[in-house]
Amino acid sequence: MSIVVSAHELCCSHGEVAALEGITFEVAAGDYLGIVGPNGSGKSTLVRALLGLTPCRSGMVTLLGRPLSMFNDWQRIGYLPQNMGPLNQSFPATVAEVVQLGLLAGKKTPRRITRADRRQAEETLGLLGIDHLQRRLIGELSGGQQQRVMLARALVNRPELLVMDEPTAALDPEIRDRFYELVGQVNRQQGVTVLLVTHDTGVIGSHASRMLYLDKKLLFCGSFDDFCHSPEMAAFFGEHSQHLICHRH
Repeated sequence: MSIVVSAHELCCSHGEVAALEGITFEVAAGDYLGIVGPNGSGKSTLVRALLGLTPCRSGMVTLLGRPLSMFNDWQRIGYLPQNMGPLNQSFPATVAEVVQLGLLAGKKTPRRITRADRRQAEETLGLLGIDHLQRRLIGELSGGQQQRVMLARALVNRPELLVMDEPTAALDPEIRDRFYELVGQVNRQQGVTVLLVTHDTGVIGSHASRMLYLDKKLLFCGSFDDFCHSPEMAAFFGEHSQHLICHRH
C-alpha cells in the first residue's frame, strides 16, 4: 500500500517555545486519520507543517511520494483550514462560484472556469447533498451549510488527500455528526485519504480508521480500538478518563 504522508523526526517551534518534538508517523492511501490532543498540543502546527505552511527546524516530510521541498502538485490535495468562521452575509458570491474557485489551483494562466468545471462543481455539490443551494449567496447560508460548501471547494479537484483543521469547531453536535458522516462517505466511496484535526477524541473514534494523539510529542498512533486497550494510554489518562473517552463514541 502506498504512503501518502510521512513525517520523520519533525520538530517545530514558536519562537523559543517547542511546538512539536520528534514526530514520526505515516499515513497510507485510503486511511482516515483523526489527529487529537489537548489545546496547545501542536495539532494545527502539525498539519500546517505537513503542508509547508509552517517552517520546522528539523525533520522531513514526504507528500504523495515526494519530499515536501520538491512537491508542487497542490491540486492533488484538498485543504480546509481552521477558523474560517461565518462569511459576511453580503459576500457577493454564489455557492457554485465559491466551489468553482477550488478548480483554479490546477490551471495555467489565464485561469478561466469552463463548462466542464461548472459541471464538476455541480457534481461535487451533489455528492455532499447541497446541489440545490448552488445559486444561493454563500453569506445567506447557515454555518453548517457553509462548512459543507467549503468541504465541496476542497474536494472539487478530486484530491487524493484531504486535510482539515478543526472543521467542526463552530458546529452544533447534530450538524457536527452529519459532517463527520459526510467525510467518512468521501473516504470510503471516493477513496480519498483524510487527515482531520479535532478536539472530539471520543467522537472521532466512531469515524476515523486510525487516531493520532499528540501533546507536542507523539503519544499514540493506531486504531481507536488499540487506543482503548492501550496500557500506556490508560497510564497517561488514568483508567477512568480513558474509559470515558472510549465509551463516549
